[in-house]
Amino acid sequence: MPILHSSIRRDLLKWLIAPLLLINLVAAGVTYWLAWLPAQHAFDQNLMDSTWGLYAQVRHRQEKTTAELTQQAEQILRSNHSDTTFFAVRNTSGQIVVGDKGFPPLPESDVFERPINYDAEMRGEPVRIAALQVRVKNGVISVAVAETVRKRNRAHYTILLSFLALDGVITFVSISAVLFAVRRGLRPLKTLQRNLEQRGHGKLGAIDGAGSPVELQPLIVAMNELMERISKGEQAQQNFLADVAHQLRTPLTGLKLQLELLHDKHQDQPDTARSLEMMNSSVERMIRQSRQLLALARSEPGLFEQRKLEDLSLDKLVEESVQHFIEEADKKQIDLGFDLRQGRMRGDRFLLRDLIDNLIDNAVRYSPPHSTVTVRCQEEQGATLLAVEDSGPGIAPEHRELIFDRFYRANDKVSGSGLGLAIVREIAHDHGAVISLDCGDEGQGTVFTVRFPLAA
Repeated sequence: MPILHSSIRRDLLKWLIAPLLLINLVAAGVTYWLAWLPAQHAFDQNLMDSTWGLYAQVRHRQEKTTAELTQQAEQILRSNHSDTTFFAVRNTSGQIVVGDKGFPPLPESDVFERPINYDAEMRGEPVRIAALQVRVKNGVISVAVAETVRKRNRAHYTILLSFLALDGVITFVSISAVLFAVRRGLRPLKTLQRNLEQRGHGKLGAIDGAGSPVELQPLIVAMNELMERISKGEQAQQNFLADVAHQLRTPLTGLKLQLELLHDKHQDQPDTARSLEMMNSSVERMIRQSRQLLALARSEPGLFEQRKLEDLSLDKLVEESVQHFIEEADKKQIDLGFDLRQGRMRGDRFLLRDLIDNLIDNAVRYSPPHSTVTVRCQEEQGATLLAVEDSGPGIAPEHRELIFDRFYRANDKVSGSGLGLAIVREIAHDHGAVISLDCGDEGQGTVFTVRFPLAA
């Protein structure tokens, strides 16, 4: 089951956007009601004014209620382009003396001399009513004006849609501001991440915390302390590796010489001579591995020093290394050829010898008997090239990205430590060179090419 990792960005957005949406929703609802209530009050007030106007036409004399409402006054009262207006004047007996028949009855109320508003239904349509009750000598007369709620509903929907649109815009702007703020707030973490990602292997220098937020300072200090401890541990490991390799090389070389002397003395004893040959082969492997360990320790990026660079001729360095490999190639009857032309560059002499030795040794070691290995050096297109080509079995595509890893071996049938190409990569990286791996002619064999910057 996959592990779900927490996210600072997701948590920040969750705890900022969710409350913000809730606040916007509540604020929109409150603002909507604050806008709609005054509008509704204005409609009711207009209806009350009509009621007062109608009451001004009512007369109550000698226990008889009448309304002196002219046709023109009635037209003015009913004039409404959006809604239908109804009215009714009731006498003390509750009978309608002037107005629309079927007018809704007034609710029981103890409010007098002041209009009240209520909702009802007139001729199958909802209406809003303003009613006024007035006490007279023999009872109570009432005046009521009603109008349909079409205009109110339109105003209601207009206010609602307006606030929904406004709230949507505010929500969008707020979320955009939160996203921008979170992105900008996390930018120092991204900067710190890029700083670490851009560091090459072995680059364990302190992180520059200048300009970083106060909240990141403890993290940067802790990371710098950690990298300092790692750097010290790595340095101690490299020193130990170099010391062990150096201390082993001398006694192993002496042991190899003694075994060769014993082999010469016991050539007439086949069993003894064979045992001595096997012992000598094992010692040679140990010498090679100690030499590779020493080369690996020297090639670590943390030990590379620019001040040790000097103007060199790569072709001359190859010439200085060929004798040992000619002897190794003769043992397998491999045709080892050289095509060396001028190759100017700046580099560390000892590291470059390790690079050359490991490339040629790798080609000779993995090439079958009676094959060919060719070493080329030349200047081409502003670079100095070193190419080592063999006619061996080649390297499968799935191994090409892995063969430069330490201790990785594509072929377990050939003895080796899996360090040679890792050393080559480290040295090439230190010198700003690029390694490429291709197939040989007609798809057979392997060509390792190292492209160094050309020295002026």
